[in-house]
Amino acid sequence: MEQKVLRLSPSRVNDFTNCPRLYKYRAIENLPEKLSLDAERGKLVHSVLEDLFDLPRSERKESAAIELLPTKWEEHQAEKPEITSAVPDEKEWLDRVKSLLSTYFLLEDPTTFDSTYRELHLERDMSEDVYLHGYVDRLDIAATGEVRIIDYKTGKSPKPGWEEKALFQLRVYALLYWRREGVIPRLLQLLYLGDGKSVKSSPTESQLLATERILTNISQEILTAIETDHFPTKKSRLCDWCSFKEICPAFNKE
Repeated sequence: MEQKVLRLSPSRVNDFTNCPRLYKYRAIENLPEKLSLDAERGKLVHSVLEDLFDLPRSERKESAAIELLPTKWEEHQAEKPEITSAVPDEKEWLDRVKSLLSTYFLLEDPTTFDSTYRELHLERDMSEDVYLHGYVDRLDIAATGEVRIIDYKTGKSPKPGWEEKALFQLRVYALLYWRREGVIPRLLQLLYLGDGKSVKSSPTESQLLATERILTNISQEILTAIETDHFPTKKSRLCDWCSFKEICPAFNKE
């Protein structure tokens, strides 16, 4: 697809709604960020689960996932050497990854189904200026043609009342798939390996159209912010984990 003024993804939409200034630092200025061990742990878990489905059904067991871990960890270190020194205790680090993988098997039995796609890239031109895309952890198509979209989360499930916000990412994926294939996914499911819980939703056409309207509105807000170079800060508890807190005008009045 041709180069667009604005490239959107669920993550970038989330950045802008959480804090426009964060969006500017990440998406426009591309400033370097501190290494996040939580994020790197999540990537490692995702890579193991992705390769797990390359195995025959009968072999997709917890022990197989644990056996995949050392190789995937070596690959991860080779791709990002700085993580080796950033991990204070390798055994503790890998034990935590093993615990997350074990929790996955409490939520699903991968010996009972096949995964159609993993890390599926979905994309769409929303307008002449806006390109929307995202990577789906896993998309399964049943023999009946029904589609489900699965996303792995290595954190804990959202508190009551916050499920809809968590599901927005998957509704974007469902919208992209619907617009590409003409099929609305039957099930959206977030698997939280941090506490062994899941959040499910069966999207409707009206929900996906509403998601599309939200994306259109946010994209216009971002385009306006880019044109005017106006990216206000928005203080929240998330600021404590932000890589850019030291340079953020909300905390530096100079």
